Parts: sequence; C-alpha cells; structure tokens
Amino acid sequence: MAQKARKDRAKSNSAALNNLHIGSLVVNGVFLLLHFVFRSRSLLLWFILSLPSFICQFTLEKTGRPSYDPETKALKASGEDLAAPGLTEYMFDVVWVTWAAAILVAFLGNWAWFFWTVVPAYGAYKAFGMMGAAKQMAQLGTNSNAGAMPVGNRKQRRAAA
Repeated sequence: MAQKARKDRAKSNSAALNNLHIGSLVVNGVFLLLHFVFRSRSLLLWFILSLPSFICQFTLEKTGRPSYDPETKALKASGEDLAAPGLTEYMFDVVWVTWAAAILVAFLGNWAWFFWTVVPAYGAYKAFGMMGAAKQMAQLGTNSNAGAMPVGNRKQRRAAA
C-alpha cells in the first residue's frame, strides 16, 4: 500500500513539474518573442525579476522530481510532495505571479512589473504573521507558571492577590 502511495506521488510530481516547465517555456518564450519582434521591453528587469521564479523552479525540480534506478527502472525516491502547503505552495505562487507579471509587461509595458511587488509584499505579510505567532508562543512559555501555587504563606498570598 505504501509503494502505491509513493508511485502516485511520483506520478503527480512528474506531471506537476512537466507542466511547470512547459508553462515557463511558453510564458518566457512569449515575452522574449514580443520583446524582439514588436516592442522593446527591459530584458534586465525581466531577468532580475524572473530570477526568483527560476530559483523556485530549480528548487522544486531538485526536491520534487522522482528518481528511478537506471537498470531496473524501479522507483528509488518519489520526491517531496509538491502539493504540500507552506514553502512549496509559496514557491509555486512566486512562479505564477512572475508569469502573470511577464505577460502583463509583454502586452502593456514595463510599468506592469509593479504587479510583481505582490511577491515580496505577501512574503512580508507571512513573515509578520509568523513573528506574531512566535511572540505569542514565547509569551505562553513565560506565563506557564501562572497556574502554579504562589510562593509564601497565606498572608503573603492574600496581599499579592
């Protein structure tokens, strides 16, 4: 039963990665085609702002691609679950927002790169939320003595209350 789950994950990971790479090829190809044929767009901005997307794709490829034994073609490792929430999900979001920004820039102009600012803004929002949760956890840790009996005799406890 576990082997079937590993095979299913390997199959879904391969499909997701293939779709990711085809989508990247199409979006970046359209951008470059429109840049060179019709309108001049900033290749420097495209490269700089697409770099996080390329890094995310590389990371997803390295962690999610299943590996097979070259001789027996048996599944060695199914790769990390690419449907997992958290960082994996955020990396896919970075890729998709970058694609949307590249398409908008290709058709509307360089000013549309401002759409890409959603990526760091969302990252800052998530980091702020995680810092708040960490601060709350730290406060719970320091208040863990709140339920314990106060030290001292009865008279001192009444005075403290």
